[in-house]
Amino acid sequence: TSFSTPKKKKRDDGMREHVTGCARSEGYYKIDKKDKLKYLNNSRAFAEEPPADTQVRNPAVNGRRSEQRRLLSSFTGSCDSDLLKFNQLKFRKKKLKFCKSHIHDWGLFAMEPIAADEMVIEYVGQNIRQVIADMREKRYEDEGIGSSYMFRVDHDTIIDATKCGNFARFINHSCNPNCYAKVITVESQKKIVIYSKQHINVNEEITYDYKFPIEDVKIPCLCGSENCRGTLN
Repeated sequence: TSFSTPKKKKRDDGMREHVTGCARSEGYYKIDKKDKLKYLNNSRAFAEEPPADTQVRNPAVNGRRSEQRRLLSSFTGSCDSDLLKFNQLKFRKKKLKFCKSHIHDWGLFAMEPIAADEMVIEYVGQNIRQVIADMREKRYEDEGIGSSYMFRVDHDTIIDATKCGNFARFINHSCNPNCYAKVITVESQKKIVIYSKQHINVNEEITYDYKFPIEDVKIPCLCGSENCRGTLN
């Protein structure tokens, strides 16, 4: 049995057309230098000017840009600096860390200098209604959870960061704080953001006034500041 060698056909771009449909089935063959040069020139021109629809896209980068455009579009016609600062905070988070605090248990500390009147961190958690907050508070007590991290947004909305939150829940109370909490509205949704009252140095603990309502059962304050009120409420 004899096998006939397939005819070598060339295309306009210098590449050989494999008549069998597979380059491996035709064995090794030498490419003419002129054909190789023609092919390399065509490949180089294609690489320098890639078609718009074949450019490689990074889904993560595109997603962030899309999110940024969406947030900026929601700020159109508004001069509120809080919204612009929140947009900046979302894409450039402050460097913070949590570790043991001399005030109480864990605390949040700055890992970079923070200027006055800057957004430090958003208080993140689950948005729940007052009736759910009351049920959870009782359940947390039954489970032996010493602290519940609930932050009131308005009359009937509370952010619960007890089991679902970020580093903001570690911020301790102080009667002479370097930060304060503020409610802002982004895309019709209320958010709690911690702002700096003054310049904050590296390794300085982030604190704000909890402003608990006055109650008969007092919670001792351990902030140690000169004008400490003695209790959180």
